[in-house]
Amino acid sequence: MDYGRSDLADALAAEYVIGTLRGGARRRFESLLPAHAVLREATLAWHERLMPLTAVLEPVQPSGEVWRRISDRLDRRKSVVAGAWQRLSFWRGLTGFASVAAIGLAVLLANPRAVAPPVVVVLAATGAAASGAATAPIVASISGDGTTLVARPIAPVALRADRSLELWAVPAQGAPRSLGVLPGGSGVVALRGKVLAGADTLAVTVEPAGGSPTGAPTGPIVYAGKFTL
Repeated sequence: MDYGRSDLADALAAEYVIGTLRGGARRRFESLLPAHAVLREATLAWHERLMPLTAVLEPVQPSGEVWRRISDRLDRRKSVVAGAWQRLSFWRGLTGFASVAAIGLAVLLANPRAVAPPVVVVLAATGAAASGAATAPIVASISGDGTTLVARPIAPVALRADRSLELWAVPAQGAPRSLGVLPGGSGVVALRGKVLAGADTLAVTVEPAGGSPTGAPTGPIVYAGKFTL
């Protein structure tokens, strides 16, 4: 596999930083980082894009039930893994994020450059009928280089199985431009070309499953938020 390909490196780095790359695949990716500059740079880029999004979310105190389940899982693990191996397994997940941060710091020191801050947009729920969508806002973060948007709802969004949420860039003049479908209200969107040019609003509509069949909004606007680039 050619890890020097920017598209492959970007896709792997995105999965790694988001956390969907797991198990053996995640460990292999970490083992490849020291030898592949393209992978390190892609990982740093995704770290810079996604981490600011977490800063706008208020911490949530886990319930007693969550702590009980964690304790039960640890107890079951003790019956299978012993001694140092148990400690290694317990800390591996915790040190995963630290390893990304350390890699990012190393790349920054080796390749110092000015990084524009992301633009955070809060999309508030509108008064339109939302087919069961939650009323808590969706928070979107547009990367400083304008190439990526990350969206995440503050609370889970309930939606009928035959409906999808679609994100739109709305310019002051002209028709809305589709940025893509947001499964469950969250997703990572590649912003190609000048899709945000002239736009000052992000909006989310309820569409048929898979998105609007016409390329234009067909359903009600359920979230909207203003922004300035």
